[in-house]
Amino acid sequence: QVQLVESGGGSVQAGGSLRLSCAGSGDTPGIWCMGWFRQAPGKEREEVASTYPAGGRTWYAGSVKARFTIPRDNAKSMLDLQMDSLKPEDTARYFCAAARHGGSCRAPASVHYWGQGIQVTVSS
Repeated sequence: QVQLVESGGGSVQAGGSLRLSCAGSGDTPGIWCMGWFRQAPGKEREEVASTYPAGGRTWYAGSVKARFTIPRDNAKSMLDLQMDSLKPEDTARYFCAAARHGGSCRAPASVHYWGQGIQVTVSS
């Protein structure tokens, strides 16, 4: 089992920045990928960004590309998300996710482990 704990959320005005952090513990050597999803009230959970360390691949949703970044210096089993130029539509609960080999961090149904989530609120 893997446990994921998020930190760093909060409230910010439009145009501001926040940095989310996710710390994994437990059976972390088995992690194949890590990522971030978000879910706004009344909406489905959606992909934000994900990384596959073994292949050096990182993906970003089109809505956050060029504004959000997964830093390259993440320690193993940790995943930060730097969020710049935040918009009110970025307001959501953000979830850290991880998957074992065979899963995926790009689709909620393929994720094996979830954090509890952390709220991000962007005011206009």
